[in-house]
Amino acid sequence: MQNCHSATPVRCRLSVLLMILLSVNAYASPDDPELEALMLADTMQKKPEKASDWRAFAEVASGYARLRDGGHETSQRLSIDAQFDKTLTPAWRLFFSDRVDLSWPATSNGDRAINTLKEAGISWKPADNTLLDAGRINARYGIALGYNPTDFFKSYAVRSAVSVDPASLRENRQGSVTLRAQQLWDSGSLTLIASPRLADLQMQSGWNPNIGATNHNDRYLLAISQKIGDFTPQGLIFQEKGQKPRFGLNLSHLLNDATVFNLEWSGGYALKQTDAAFAAYNPAFRAGEQQWQQQIATGISYTTSNKLTLTAEAHYNSAAPDNQAWQQLQTDPLPSYLLYRTYSQQTQNLTTRRQLFLHATWQDAIIPHLDLSTMITHIPEDRSRRYWLEARYHKDFWEVGFQVERNAGSVHSVYGLSQSDIKYLFSIRIFR
Repeated sequence: MQNCHSATPVRCRLSVLLMILLSVNAYASPDDPELEALMLADTMQKKPEKASDWRAFAEVASGYARLRDGGHETSQRLSIDAQFDKTLTPAWRLFFSDRVDLSWPATSNGDRAINTLKEAGISWKPADNTLLDAGRINARYGIALGYNPTDFFKSYAVRSAVSVDPASLRENRQGSVTLRAQQLWDSGSLTLIASPRLADLQMQSGWNPNIGATNHNDRYLLAISQKIGDFTPQGLIFQEKGQKPRFGLNLSHLLNDATVFNLEWSGGYALKQTDAAFAAYNPAFRAGEQQWQQQIATGISYTTSNKLTLTAEAHYNSAAPDNQAWQQLQTDPLPSYLLYRTYSQQTQNLTTRRQLFLHATWQDAIIPHLDLSTMITHIPEDRSRRYWLEARYHKDFWEVGFQVERNAGSVHSVYGLSQSDIKYLFSIRIFR
């Protein structure tokens, strides 16, 4: 057998990752036919087992990127994701969700391992229609697919971006330390969230829980949903200490059996996004006056009889630079431009004022268990584009995935800034 001293570093790391995955799932693949028969007989005599409180998966991934300067770059990753949800009594429940990403090479911060504590807390149900939660909670809001103006807790929450898929960014992020109360009734619900300041804003990586990223200021949210005829709108009020309130609305309507219209809106008095970025990194920066700003994500989704879902959305952020301001920012000194880009990425806001988004998902495409997804994002201000394609084949306890990402645009455009021209990623995921 070839050892790691004689093999190339990439092959060696990938071999080690595969061995780890196989060892995790070795118990689930008996090779002896007699043993399989005995297990089947034993299973037939048992009563149906209760669903496990644990859910977990391990994933190995290997990537290749073609760089704009003509070179190339390879990468490997091992991810372990675990979720725990335990009902202690009819009134009490414990929940926990965590993810660890090990990357080769290390991230730009020099960290090879990044731990994301997605959720950890306790839930109390004093009555059938009342819920009280405490702990690190992922409060996700918004109904749009590509951009969520009402997802007020998304800023600084992503620690390890393993995919540009918006669903992955919403799922694989850290929660905020929060107290949450919910009141339910037949036609609606009311939610109150309080997230206190616990530490200064400082982006820490590695194994640090990074409390300051999610709890660097006192934040409060009120969300109410009420069915009105064929509509069930959701209204939100978000308040952050030292800032004026922001308002939100989520509205979804079924146009026919196959078509859904979505509207997501938020508005409030705030700084321009460039001023907010410079002020966040330089307290001495003199920002302009706050003005009324609004963010919108609206679109239509259509689902065919063969499980193909097509989504088209238009996104708007009045706080972001318009066409003229964006061209000016691209010619500013590079540190200012990069600082603004970093801020927009960390707060998950649109970099420019407008964005067009197309998405398609086809379940059981061509053959059973094969899912195909594709995404195109277009920036009208600089005409840069991102193309993304994913194929996933899944069975009972394993899944194989393949992704392709292509970035196109001028050097300092939204997607032209990426060092890579095209990326490929192959992954194997095993569930428990």
